[in-house]
Amino acid sequence: MPVISCSELLKKYDDVLALDSVNLEIEKGEFFGLLGPNGAGKTTLLKILTGQIKTTEGKAKILGMNIEENVIEVKKKIAIVPEQESPPSFLTPREVLEMVASIRQIKNPNIEYWIEFFELEPMEGRVCRNLSRGQKQKVMLAAAFISETKLMFLDEPFINLDPIVQTKVRDWLAEYVKNGGTVFLNTHLLENAQRLCDRAAIIHQGKIQSLITMNELEDQNMDLEDLFHEIVL
Repeated sequence: MPVISCSELLKKYDDVLALDSVNLEIEKGEFFGLLGPNGAGKTTLLKILTGQIKTTEGKAKILGMNIEENVIEVKKKIAIVPEQESPPSFLTPREVLEMVASIRQIKNPNIEYWIEFFELEPMEGRVCRNLSRGQKQKVMLAAAFISETKLMFLDEPFINLDPIVQTKVRDWLAEYVKNGGTVFLNTHLLENAQRLCDRAAIIHQGKIQSLITMNELEDQNMDLEDLFHEIVL
C-alpha cells in the first residue's frame, strides 16, 4: 500500500487553477522530490497532503487514511517543515523541542543531540522571534527530526541554511530513508534533489509534467536540470 496517494486532485482559488488532475503514488522508504518553478503548485499539493487545505475535487490518502476525513490522526503520524514558517516566537529553541517532545509523547527525545546537530548552542536563552531566518529554519528542522515519525514532508528545507548544515541535513535524511522512513521533498534546488531523491516529479502550471526515477535519467544521459529546463523553459 502506498504511504501517499492522490487521485485526480484539483484545486481552484476563484478562477485560478492551482492543481489540475494530479495523480501520484509514493511507496514506503522512498525519497520523493516534487520540483517546479515558483507558482507551479508544489506548496499547494503539499498543503493538501498534510491537511492544511482541502481539495476542490479528488482524493488524497496518507498512510491509507483519507486526509480530509482523518486530519488529526494523520498529523500525529507525520512531520512537516512548511516553507518560510517560523517556530513559536515566544519560545527558545530548547523550549520548542521540549514542547514537540511533550505533544508527541516522545520518551527519550535526546534534545541535547539536536541542539548540537543544528549548532543551536549560541541561541540558548534567546526566544525564536530574535533569531535569524537560518536559525529559525534549523529549529523547524530539529522539531521535525525529533518527532520520530516515518513520513516527513519538507517544503524548501534547505533555504537559508549554510553549506555545512545543508550537508548534515542531506546526510541525516539519506540515513532516515535507508532506515525505512519516507520523505516528500518540495524544492527548486535541483542539485539537492538529484543527490537525494529516488524519484522525482516535475510540476508546471498545476500539472505533473514528468515522473521519473534517477536511474531512468541516468540511462538517458540526463540530469534533473536538463529535464527541468526541457519542460519549464
